[in-house]
Amino acid sequence: MAVLHSNGFCFAAVAFNHPPSVSHGAGAVKASCSPFSSPLVPLLSLQRQAVPGNNGSPETKENSLVVCFGEMLIDFVPTTNGLSLAEAPAFKKAPGGAPANVAVGIARLGGSSAFIGKVGADEFGYMLADILKENNVNNEGMRFDPGARTALAFVTLRKDGEREFMFYRNPSADMLLQESELDFDLIRKAKIFHYGSISLITEPCKSAHLAAAKAAKDAGVIVSYDPNLRLPLWQSADSAREGILSIWNTADIIKMSEEEISFLTKGEDPYDDAVVRITQSDFSGRVKGLKVDAVDTTGAGDAFVAGILSQLAADLSLLQEEDRLRDALKFANACGALTVMERGAIPALPSKEAVTNAMLKLVA
Repeated sequence: MAVLHSNGFCFAAVAFNHPPSVSHGAGAVKASCSPFSSPLVPLLSLQRQAVPGNNGSPETKENSLVVCFGEMLIDFVPTTNGLSLAEAPAFKKAPGGAPANVAVGIARLGGSSAFIGKVGADEFGYMLADILKENNVNNEGMRFDPGARTALAFVTLRKDGEREFMFYRNPSADMLLQESELDFDLIRKAKIFHYGSISLITEPCKSAHLAAAKAAKDAGVIVSYDPNLRLPLWQSADSAREGILSIWNTADIIKMSEEEISFLTKGEDPYDDAVVRITQSDFSGRVKGLKVDAVDTTGAGDAFVAGILSQLAADLSLLQEEDRLRDALKFANACGALTVMERGAIPALPSKEAVTNAMLKLVA
């Protein structure tokens, strides 16, 4: 197992020691990045079956489509940092939801993406569908529920730009997606299929999620997973841990944060060599992140995932060349860094031109 891990990006071979259910088999690439000054560091794990040359499946797909599955909702973000929800004088309405953020992020970077999920047959739901279309995201896999509302999330921004969430989904439409509503043709056309863990919390969406992932896997599609820990949405910490790990081995790519590693390992230090240890590697090193003033960290990890998935979808062989992998990680870091400089997730996701300009300024 290889890793891309540290405050910028370093990559080396690693394996988890604890718990056994978090362990990966030989031949994964694990990565982490911190595109801005923050206590949470996204990590990205890439299983070797995602690399060209194994069984012939992923690299034979001529398209670069990334299909994102899960929730899309409305984030209400305070206009002033450092206040509680009750103290906030006003909120900015912003489209969000981690899988949808990734889909828009990829499209903004010039890639090809689609979103599969369910929203309410209400003004917010139709607005979200329009936003996807305006951002060149294929929304043919969206479904509209006349009996449930589009999910809402109020986000508290602390003075350091980090967030606390309060959700309104009792149940929301995204929780009610059924297997019979899935667009399996769209899933099978993908080169990469990306999802989170929130869609695993309740039925019928859980069964739809598992069916979609199986269809993707059976079709030779690369499977990307973001645990996206949101403890308030789960019945308990134990159920969250069990649910997140239940599909761990299905994924070819896994994005995590320091917080999620500590949670899954029941409190272990993600930087402790006893938890993450070097075992074998073709190459290792570090890619520095970008230092920026964080206004709102919402969507930073999703922007990073969009950055790396857009490049993997275009050319999987970059994983086998250190210099090209370094460049890809620098690009993904810049995507995350630029996103935290504005409020909201989707509104802040950068274009390819903005990311390129930011990287050029670093070189200058």
